[in-house]
This record gives sequence, structure tokens and C-alpha cells, in this order.
Amino acid sequence: MLNGIRAVTLATLATASVSAQTEMSQKDEPALFKARVNLVQVPVVVRDRQGKAIGTLKKEDFLLFDKGKPQYIARFSVEKASGRPLGAKEIVDKDKSPDAPPSDIPDRFIAYLFDDVHSQFGELAQTRDAVQRQIDTGLRTTDRAAIFTTSGQTQQDFTDSRDDLHRALAALRPRPVTGQGLNRCPNMTYYIADQMENKRDPTVIQAVTLDTLNCNNMTPDQIQQAQQLASAAARNELSLGDHETRLAMGVIRDLIRRMAAMPGQRTVILISSGFLTLPEHATEKSEIMDRAIKANVLLNALDARGLYTYTSDITRPGTNAVTQTMLSRMDRENASANADVMAELAAGTGATFVQNSNDFDGGLRRLATAPEYYYLLAFSPQNLRMDGSFHSLKVTLAKTVAIKDAALSARKGYYAPTHTEDAKETARRELEEALFSRDEMADIPIDFATQFFKPSSDAAKISVLIKLDIRKLKYRKEEDRNKDELTLVCGLFDRNGVYVTGIQKLIEMRLKDETLEKRLDNGITIRNTIDAKPGQYSIRIVVRDAEGQLMSARNGAVDIPYQ
Repeated sequence: MLNGIRAVTLATLATASVSAQTEMSQKDEPALFKARVNLVQVPVVVRDRQGKAIGTLKKEDFLLFDKGKPQYIARFSVEKASGRPLGAKEIVDKDKSPDAPPSDIPDRFIAYLFDDVHSQFGELAQTRDAVQRQIDTGLRTTDRAAIFTTSGQTQQDFTDSRDDLHRALAALRPRPVTGQGLNRCPNMTYYIADQMENKRDPTVIQAVTLDTLNCNNMTPDQIQQAQQLASAAARNELSLGDHETRLAMGVIRDLIRRMAAMPGQRTVILISSGFLTLPEHATEKSEIMDRAIKANVLLNALDARGLYTYTSDITRPGTNAVTQTMLSRMDRENASANADVMAELAAGTGATFVQNSNDFDGGLRRLATAPEYYYLLAFSPQNLRMDGSFHSLKVTLAKTVAIKDAALSARKGYYAPTHTEDAKETARRELEEALFSRDEMADIPIDFATQFFKPSSDAAKISVLIKLDIRKLKYRKEEDRNKDELTLVCGLFDRNGVYVTGIQKLIEMRLKDETLEKRLDNGITIRNTIDAKPGQYSIRIVVRDAEGQLMSARNGAVDIPYQ
């Protein structure tokens, strides 16, 4: 059985010049690419007054500022959300019945991340029900969904099984790890503790001290002791709150890394009532946004509180008028601060934050769909110090842009690195980003075909024959040879888009002038063999050269029957 992308036969692909082959060698080890200029990428979404994304703007329509200083936009692209990319089409098995259902290659991955650490039961229940309805009615056959939680106690990996997803949703429960905010004497939350110990707000310190005095039935002459108890409670709450915030941030970061290994459009929907982040968490937030941007993952957010209205809690024990007034103010400020992290992460990755709305179904529909258009701006900071400092960013539209009431969402800032990225790590990261994408690139002409055979009923070998046209590569001249290196990666993904296995090869070329000019008309051929089990797979081929840093990527599919 033969599978391929174009009308290319195995015999045609096997006609590479023998002379060229003797001037090349293959190694199964990673290549070292030259490190690129350190670029800061800034995703930008521009919407009209109806909320529709605009995709007609050009580079000169944007102004970009780093710490208030205008920057030259070195790279600019308009990204368009789409379903299955060109080339990722189904390969029909000649022996397969024409009435059999088609093989669906997954091209959109949605991870629902429930913050069960910070959300209450009612908030989880109303958003859970909305997600259930979306799974039943809004998922396509080429979609894969997953359920994750910040506590890590409920999880369902990417699948198209609605039953599995519903079982995971049914298991959702509030799972506060430390029980923060339940310390009733004195009334204490992470936000109050921050105001006391870090910001040293005298009004808050006084109110919590009086609360401690009252709820412990202490006498007025014990005010100093009460203040010490209040400070100890605040320090303890800071430790507990920091633990829960870092737990949530770590889960988000790991999920971004997990999503980077999915071959298609990738969306995370964070469903939370929000949580507080302090200045010491800034580096982690920046790392999350950097990872999401580089992996092309949208980090959307939905406020699980819905249409939020503050109501004072009159059931708090042991409070006096001063304390009650302070607690009411703290609750209002805390409610706003908790949402800040979701707004920041969404804006920083070119995504969307839905809040102050009880239309959870409409909000989820909006979040599950990437903006039809977004822009990716990149610039190289001048004289950038490797000191880890924060750089505020601002993106505006030029005055010449004639769009009324345009709403612009862009990344708010980044942190300077503390060291230069290693060239080897840069090469590995860029290859991985290309491998786990579904976008096709054609810098280097490439064709490939696949063939499989089954040595047994539960095992198969997939042969991948790849033809490359290398005549237009940028070679490095050394003596009488033309030198370059190609790194070729062949990845295999299952029907749910989960990475199964892959092969990476380094092809070192030292071609004579005669070979390069006259004997490469049919290109060169590289063969890979991958062990697999029967099933439906998609195949991703990525090739890149070292000298010109050109890259190509192609998609294909193979269906190995069980019998």
C-alpha cells in the first residue's frame, strides 16, 4: 500500500544522484544552528467597533514602544485562523472501502483548565455545565479536547470521546490546597496579608489588630500582643497564598509546554475566579507568556464568577465597625486584583478574557475560536542588558489608520533575559516549534511518500522516503567543496494528535562544484523507518539548513488497518 502527498512514486524518489550521495554523510544527532538575533515577539489583535478582528493592516500601520522609546519592527506577519492547513489532507487507502468513514486528522486542540484551587463550588458548577454543553454541540470531528485542573486531581488528556470528557467534568470539586482565607481569627486573606506585611498599610494593620483583639476576647491593654498575633497570621497567610499562586502558575506553564506538542491550532481556556499575583511572581508570568507566544498557544480566560457584584459578608464573627469597613474595602479590591492575572495572561498572548458576564455559553464559544486575524510584531531590543529587568511595551496604531473606535489588545511587557540563549538550545527549540505546528513551509522544495508493511497483526513499519531539492541552498565555500548541513525531523502523531515517536537526522554536505551544477536535477533522497502499531496517524516532516536557515515542513497521513 502506498501513501503520499503528491503524485510521486517511490521509484521516482529513488533517482537521486549517486555521485552526490558519496559527498554526503548522515548522522543521527542534533545539528547546531547559528543563534538568531534575540527578538521579542508581540502578538496584537485589532478589532472594529463590532468586535470583529481586522486583518488588513500593514507593518507601517503600527507603532511599537519599549519603555517609551520607539522600536523598529524587524518582523511582521498577519496570522489567519484556519481549520486544517493546506496539505494536511486525507490519504485514501486504495484497499479501503469507498463507503468507509474518512480519517479525521485533528487540527484544533482545546484544553479546559479549571482552577479548582481558587474557585468555589457554585462557580465550578455553572462553568462546568457550560463546558458540557459546548462539548456536546460545539466540537468538530477534527477537534480534540482535554480537561485539566490547577490542583492536578482531575485530568482527562486530549480525546474526541465525549463520554470521557463528561466523566472528568463530573469529578470537578473545589480543592483548596492550603485552605487560605479560612482563618477566621483574625479574618485574613492573601490580599489582606499583602497589604499588611508588604505594603504596610496602617489602616489595614489597625483594623486587623482590632479584629484580633475582639475575636480572641482580649482586653484593650493587650493591643501590642494582638498586633503581634495579627502579624503572625498575615505572614502565615502570605506563605500559604504564595504556594497556591505558584501552584496555579506552574500548572499553566506545564500545560503550555504540553500544548506545544500538539500539531494544530492550540487554545487553553483558563476558567477561574482569579488569584492574586505579587511582584515576585512577575518573572513566572513573563515566562508563561513567552512560552505561549513561541508555541503559538492562545491563553484565553473566563471569569467563573460571572456578573460579579460585591455583597458585604455580615456573618464574619468578632468584627467591629472599623474592621468591618476595612474588610468590605479589601473584598472589593481583592475581587478586582484577582482578575488582573487572567487579563494580563490573555492580553500578553493575543488571546481574550471574558468577564462580568453570565453568558458562559457565549463566552466559551468566543474563547474556543481563535481571532480570525492577529498580527505578530517582533523587534530586537537595542543595548539590552541581561539583568532580568521589566520592559513595558506599548503598541498603538499610526495616525494614518482610518479605523474608528478600533480596540487594540497587545502584550504589556517582557522581562530582559539574564543570559544569552545557548545556540544548541535555540536550534532544538526552533525545530520543536516547527515539528509541533501544522503550518506548512516551502523554503526548500520537498516531496515525500510513505509505505507500510505489517510483520505481525499488532505491529507495523512505516517507510518514509523524502526527496529534497538542494540546488538553491546557500552553501559555504571551503577549498573545492560546497558545505552545508541539513537537519531533518520526521514525527508521527496518533489520531488524537499526541506525539508518538520521531526520527532526527543530520545530513552533512560537502559537494563538488560539478555535482552541485549538473548532477542534482533529481534531488537527494533520504529514507526513514518508523515502528508503529495499527491505527490512524499523521506524519510531519521538517527540514532545515544551517547556512541559510531555510526551513520546509509538510504534512501527511497514513492509515494502518488492524487486520
